[in-house]
Amino acid sequence: MIDQRDFVLSPEIANSPEVLAEFLTAEMGADFMATTKYRIEKRSIDARSRQIKVNLRIGFYEKEHDFTLSSLLPAVKKNAKKVLIIGSGPAGLFAAIDLIKKGIKPIILERGKDVRERRRDLAAINRFNIVDSDSNYCFGEGGAGTYSDGKLYTRSTKRGDIKSVLETFVAHGAHSDILFEAHPHIGTNKLPGIIASMRDAIIAAGGEVHFNHRVTDFFIEHNSIKGVLCNNEIEFLADRLLLATGHSARDIFQLLQDKGVAIEAKPFAIGVRIEHQQSFIDQAQYKVNKRPEFLPPASFSLVTQSTYEGVQRGVFSFCMCPGGFIVPSATSPNQVVVNGMSPSRRDSKYANSGIVVSIVNEDLARYKEFGALAGMQLQEELEQKAGSLVGGSQKAVSQYTLDFIQGKASKSSHPTSYVPGLEPGEMREFLPDYISVPLVQGFQDFNKKIPGFSSNLGQIIGLESRTSSPVKIPRDKETLEHPQVKGLYPCGEGGGYAGGIMSAALDGIRCSESIANSF
Repeated sequence: MIDQRDFVLSPEIANSPEVLAEFLTAEMGADFMATTKYRIEKRSIDARSRQIKVNLRIGFYEKEHDFTLSSLLPAVKKNAKKVLIIGSGPAGLFAAIDLIKKGIKPIILERGKDVRERRRDLAAINRFNIVDSDSNYCFGEGGAGTYSDGKLYTRSTKRGDIKSVLETFVAHGAHSDILFEAHPHIGTNKLPGIIASMRDAIIAAGGEVHFNHRVTDFFIEHNSIKGVLCNNEIEFLADRLLLATGHSARDIFQLLQDKGVAIEAKPFAIGVRIEHQQSFIDQAQYKVNKRPEFLPPASFSLVTQSTYEGVQRGVFSFCMCPGGFIVPSATSPNQVVVNGMSPSRRDSKYANSGIVVSIVNEDLARYKEFGALAGMQLQEELEQKAGSLVGGSQKAVSQYTLDFIQGKASKSSHPTSYVPGLEPGEMREFLPDYISVPLVQGFQDFNKKIPGFSSNLGQIIGLESRTSSPVKIPRDKETLEHPQVKGLYPCGEGGGYAGGIMSAALDGIRCSESIANSF
């Protein structure tokens, strides 16, 4: 890089390549621009005042500089050491890629189907209320993020090389904008092809990927991992195992507990999705009657504190999806779970976000007989209650936001992005007071920050219960190995060490490095 400059520009200049080029020529000089090429290194929008600004960081490079990123991986040798990876979400995929770079062969075992076959099972959920327990919005190639958005923003800046993760996505087909956006986003319509490209690269380099392989047992001898049994009949043997099953692999949590492998209950959050017209959020955030076409659909981030029964709980927005859709995310029949996603263009007329309440130790104490699975039991109980109110279908209970605040059941619903449909009613029929009361307090506070937010312009849809894993699988701080089972490396969201695509990918790379060091 020759030089780097920061600029504060109007959206009209910042979002037009032609106008931006003219501005830089005037600012930097025609002679300088003729001998260099430039790239946006960072971009963020400042909408705090009526005069919206865009902050740009521009890097200037030699004219012959090549920005192309390669997706090729080095081939692993036939006699290479091997590592079993359970789960093909971001933690598993990025660990596999990093292991290959270190000359180690990854063998990925995925309970669900590949991205193409998985899409058919998602259609069956939306159209026919049929939930395949191994292939759904949570399970399958790419993990929960593949068909539920693809937001890449993370606060885990100290966990690893974020830039290398973003560059890997770009090398496999993501738009290069994710390299510089303050809140990068790929989109659920783009991610399947990117994930398939990553899988193809892993296989081409000598790695293995096996779909429809659900782990049903662990082989542990003398407190050391020796391999796994899949589908109760297929053995895979190795003395290093990366466990990256995601936050919804309840059978794995149960299996670990049954085998006496130490696990711990972990705080998480439960709540609802709130849905508005995107135009309302645009007007509120940009302070305009109609969003200009050069500005992206507006988003929001809200947080407050609530006190119930003398215990303070956080209430906050989660996984906000501008121009998005609400999707059914149950992993078993007779459950209702909702989540949000956005396509790459974020061009839906709806905006949605989770509004959730922190589940604290006092809440988990109500299920203390389940030990480390207390949070999992709470999730299951509420999901099944929500399902019973809609007759076991994948419809979801809805309620106008102000009706919820006032304790009135809703008699109708607004049009929605949720394809299976809505059943108007009362959230308190399945939400306990230690969740519903803080939610009411949260909505009242959020309405002060965004006037009209908690009016009946919006509706809440439930249940949002899969915000993160209710279980943590302990590991040594230095080796990242389970303290009780040698060769077992808990990883990503399912282990309790990540909270999204980026942090899971970074944790996968960290575990890969520890595994390589162990050899």
